Amino acid sequence: MTLPASFFARPITHRALHDRRAGRVENSAASIKAAIDAGYAIEMDVQLTADGHAMVFHDELLDRLTGETGPVRARTRAELEQIALNDDPGTIPALDTVLALVAGRVPLLIEVKDQDGAMGPDVGPLERATATALQRYKGDVAVMSFNPHSVAVMAELTPDIPRGLTTSSYEAPFWPELSDQVRDRLRDIPDYDRVSASFISHEATDLDRPRVAELKRQGASILCWTIRSAKAEADARRIVDNVTFEGYPA
Repeated sequence: MTLPASFFARPITHRALHDRRAGRVENSAASIKAAIDAGYAIEMDVQLTADGHAMVFHDELLDRLTGETGPVRARTRAELEQIALNDDPGTIPALDTVLALVAGRVPLLIEVKDQDGAMGPDVGPLERATATALQRYKGDVAVMSFNPHSVAVMAELTPDIPRGLTTSSYEAPFWPELSDQVRDRLRDIPDYDRVSASFISHEATDLDRPRVAELKRQGASILCWTIRSAKAEADARRIVDNVTFEGYPA
């Protein structure tokens, strides 16, 4: 499955159109509404609850964005939906709640966060929760993950939804939880064909990597993360088909 044309018609907001000073933190309902109003596509993240639901939240831990501490996956959906977000009027939203809010008005790019901890094969529950939430969704949507095992599971569960790999230079200081062997392997994007991907979303500072050009020649759509200025956007667009951005009006 290839990405619909709508994914290239407008820039993609990174974790929705967040602006903490304006009372909108990343992945919140307020940020999602702002992105819809501005006509941007939306990139968002999902994490798993203790009772098997997908929540729209980036971090594994609650600490950075809420007044609570500890893992997201240690709480139930009902508990998480009551946790207030810092500097935002909302609480942590469930994926199906967000899907009902968006209702096909803009494209959605959903990143399934790694649950294995080392990009390994211990995945499945979050992918199933994500697939369940998406069963009746009618809008343009795609899924991706840094973990190729996750993308492979999504290929089985949602074969009609476009899927891709989130990719990186995998520099050791930024990926301390991964072994040298895993970083070296993932850096070469070896799983693209195996998981039947149709796109990658690659680290913006690493777009000159030969493997990115090779995939583009083979027909892959190239997105990138995360663009934070108009100049960086202009530079990236020499290579990519669209950008994921934050912090300025793309």
